[in-house]
Amino acid sequence: MIVRRSSLALLAALGLAGLAEAGEPVKKGSLEFADPWARATAPRQANGTAYLTIRNHGPADRIVRAEAGVSRKVELHAHQIDARGVARMIELPTIELPAHATTELKPGGLHIMFVGLEKPLEAGHRFPLKLVLEKAGEVTLEVEVRSGPGTGPLQHGAGDGAAHGKAH
Repeated sequence: MIVRRSSLALLAALGLAGLAEAGEPVKKGSLEFADPWARATAPRQANGTAYLTIRNHGPADRIVRAEAGVSRKVELHAHQIDARGVARMIELPTIELPAHATTELKPGGLHIMFVGLEKPLEAGHRFPLKLVLEKAGEVTLEVEVRSGPGTGPLQHGAGDGAAHGKAH
């Protein structure tokens, strides 16, 4: 109990009071953010990805921006199938959070993209990710870096038949 209080006090002192301990969903208004994680990256991999589940118990909202200190730039992304049937990753201006619905950011779907990683994302490490929402404001999540089956290092857009592009 003392350790937990000390951890929460430290987070508050660091300005990360919105962070929950690992495994605990973070609530912001009618939104609940659960299981934020990032895929471990290879040593020279330039980009990384993060995923999470967002449960919206109220009116529609949207993620308008994401920020993290692990990369030069952070983008909102999705997979889209082109006219040839090839999956392409595209940058999105926002990620919609429909009213009374669950939105999953997951491999092969919506995700947060870290462009120009400062250093590799190593399994077991954690870092803060700030999401800026149109209506609910800002929320900071603690992202856990994972490896293992389905979560190991993977070059963004490689190995899964996908190509990377921008929406037009």
